[in-house]
Amino acid sequence: MTPPIRTLVLRRAAGPRASLSLQPAPAPAPGCLDSTVLLRGAREVLIRHGGEVYRLRHTRNDKLILTK
Repeated sequence: MTPPIRTLVLRRAAGPRASLSLQPAPAPAPGCLDSTVLLRGAREVLIRHGGEVYRLRHTRNDKLILTK
């Protein structure tokens, strides 16, 4: 299993003595995966579920299509 992805948000404090600080981004919803984790740089991936094989494709228009 892939470890959770950690995202840091860079924020600039306001005021004359402004500085940069790194703060953890809000955690994604449980069971939420980033599409880059599923696709791993590929344009499509096959997913086996319930004895069937599904194809998840990343299109040129930046959409995801799941077909049986």
